[in-house]
Amino acid sequence: MSLFALVPIAAHAQDKRGPVTNLPLPRYVSMKAAEGNVRRGPSLTHRIDWVFKRRGMPLQITAEYGNWRKVQDRDGAGGWVHYALLSGVRTVLIESEMLPVYSRPDPSAPINAHFETGVVARLGSCSLDWCKVSAGGHRGWALKSNLWGVDPSEIRE
Repeated sequence: MSLFALVPIAAHAQDKRGPVTNLPLPRYVSMKAAEGNVRRGPSLTHRIDWVFKRRGMPLQITAEYGNWRKVQDRDGAGGWVHYALLSGVRTVLIESEMLPVYSRPDPSAPINAHFETGVVARLGSCSLDWCKVSAGGHRGWALKSNLWGVDPSEIRE
């Protein structure tokens, strides 16, 4: 029997891999640099459409080409950035006004802090519904549905 007979004919959308890194697409990363040019295409000759100016901002990589990654932000704005401007450190954007951050993943647990809309928080472990987050010296558990930068079904150890 040929090994090729064991390969599925159609891959699932979640099985898509980047041609350069072989990492899943789409996937989340963050801005390593304080500033990053966002270009219309994957080279220095392409026009700069705008500049991301927020270190740590979560971005979603949707494509790869050589040393370039096509990214988009929470609002769907994006383009091509050089991979050296990106970090594998995971962050999330708080999407809920005065989001309660609990001492454990339980809505009846004590509240450690409240995070404002737009805060960039470092992402820790995640269960199906909760993620551990930290920002401004505060940490705790937040409902995943209030975070941008982590997939709804993503589990993190």
